[in-house]
Amino acid sequence: MKLKEILRISGRSIRAHRLRSSLTVLGVVIGIASVIVFSTFGASVRADVVGQIGTTNANNIYVFPGEDEHGAPTDFGASINPVFTTGDVEEISEIEGVKKVIPRGIIPVSSLSYANRTVAQQTVIATVPETFSQESVLEGRGFRSGSDEIVMNQPAAEAFGENVTVGSTVVMTDSSGEETELRVVGIVSSTQGEFVTGFGDAVPRFYLPSDPFYTTTVTVPGLGYDQKAYPQMTVVADTESVGETGDKIEEYLRQSSDASGLVPDNSGFTVQTSGDIIDEIQDVIDRITKFVTGIAVISLVVGAVGIANITLVSVTERTKEIGIMKSVGATNRDVVKLFLTEAVLLSTAGSVIGIPIGLGIAWGATVYAGVGFTPAVGWVVFSVFMGVTVGVVAGIYPAWRASKVNPIDALRYE
Repeated sequence: MKLKEILRISGRSIRAHRLRSSLTVLGVVIGIASVIVFSTFGASVRADVVGQIGTTNANNIYVFPGEDEHGAPTDFGASINPVFTTGDVEEISEIEGVKKVIPRGIIPVSSLSYANRTVAQQTVIATVPETFSQESVLEGRGFRSGSDEIVMNQPAAEAFGENVTVGSTVVMTDSSGEETELRVVGIVSSTQGEFVTGFGDAVPRFYLPSDPFYTTTVTVPGLGYDQKAYPQMTVVADTESVGETGDKIEEYLRQSSDASGLVPDNSGFTVQTSGDIIDEIQDVIDRITKFVTGIAVISLVVGAVGIANITLVSVTERTKEIGIMKSVGATNRDVVKLFLTEAVLLSTAGSVIGIPIGLGIAWGATVYAGVGFTPAVGWVVFSVFMGVTVGVVAGIYPAWRASKVNPIDALRYE
């Protein structure tokens, strides 16, 4: 039997049961679309996060107290201990390959107020003027050391009833209840040296100059006098020598820094480059994407069961037709081709319809999440391959069963 004739008969059979065929195709569509949605959304998030790090923080080295056996940060409590003294900051600034060191501290506060609207805020970030690059400042400028000035990001400026603008005065109430008037001098989109904690920049952040607002001090081991100390440093290194500079910083911290005498016993330091963080983030997102997509693949299995079921029903309904075909010369191979083609047509139709639907839903999800749209081409090809394969696998048994029908018995079948 020619392929054209097989396609014509299979198509006629599918059209004869439009509702039943449509519901079978729907099962495959859901499976294909689910795989594409989850894989594309995962790829989009990964591309967005990696893009942010790669374009703005590629030469950053993040330094924290505390590490595990893999060199990663341990518990949160260890990572907020102020152990990096101003002496350490100055020494690290002198290491070859270091362009600047940006220490960061935490100032506990109760609230910030503007225009009769108070925003509850537990902490603000204390840092240095070098944290603000020209590209990151949307309005105004960065603050100056020794001034009563404050800088905030856009979500923070929009947190009050009326948007805060450059020149506004914000009242900060610290943890003891004392109020301080601060002049807003800049609105920023991001800051240099900021540790990447997730995609997007929707968290309100307020920045104050560490001089005069940050007052946390520690007694320098072996010297007996107090210095300011910070829980985190970000080192901006030469792009060509990020890894080598990170090794030098780690060597200094372990051997001769003030921080080495301030961290708890059996603890150490985490020195991570942006490349390390990119690898970790990609690994985590890939695992989550594979897990969720694997669940979506179950939908394809359900679709395969539907195709097998509908094809078996079709074999039973067309037993007499099979008998007639065989009595006029059709071979067992022709019968197998006929029912296998019917199953593959159903699965292919589901795949073709599922691709645009999956991509459309994935695009909507990325718009809602505020990340760029990056189609997971590999997963799209995989899902189509799986969809067609599902049709072949689901159609094999019914087609084989149809080929074994005895033509004499089939002609007597009612």
